[in-house]
Amino acid sequence: MVVLATKCYVEGDARSRALDGMGSMLDDDLGELSVEWTVGVRDDDFVSVTVEGEDATVARNLLRERWGEIPTDGRLTAGETYTGTLESWDDEGFVLDAGTRVRVPTSELGLGPGSPSQIRDRFGLVQHLPLRFVAGDADEPARLADAERDRLYEWSRGAGRVNVNSATRGEVRATVNRAGHAGDIVTVERLGLLEQSIVCAEGTDPPGLLASIGGYLPAELKCVIP
Repeated sequence: MVVLATKCYVEGDARSRALDGMGSMLDDDLGELSVEWTVGVRDDDFVSVTVEGEDATVARNLLRERWGEIPTDGRLTAGETYTGTLESWDDEGFVLDAGTRVRVPTSELGLGPGSPSQIRDRFGLVQHLPLRFVAGDADEPARLADAERDRLYEWSRGAGRVNVNSATRGEVRATVNRAGHAGDIVTVERLGLLEQSIVCAEGTDPPGLLASIGGYLPAELKCVIP
């Protein structure tokens, strides 16, 4: 079993749609391998995939590479890179969920000046967004991984984005189309199972796009303004 570093935290029909979407993605990723798989959701909302068959090892490695993995024993090795979901934030930093709570102090975010809330707003970090980090220990605190910092800074250099949680990629695409903004975006980039990033086209105003689609989505939406 591989516990993926992405959560399914919605309920009812939305949960069924999300898990159907996960099934389609697994079909795309693993369909050519000699494996059978089943999808589950742990009590802490992390998605798990049980894989069996001749190519099971290859399949598990593909899943780890695409989604990141939550250690099933909850243990993190100092200096190793993991993926956790953004659980909460306060004046002291971010708290990530990687099967165990991991605090990344403000000084170790590496995303420039400001409080954690200001940094979250500046980079459009919605709750539950998967973020890579380097585990710490008693002597060294955890920090955001260099690759994660690079990704977030790259967001701020583009044409702008609107990040969304609590919705599948298909739902976000449909919402953009329904609001009449299909021509104002480049793509919808998948960040997690229920976390998406709408990449704006040149000349599109991210706050304006957010205001237009916000009424259609029962979700948290945050802008990245270049």
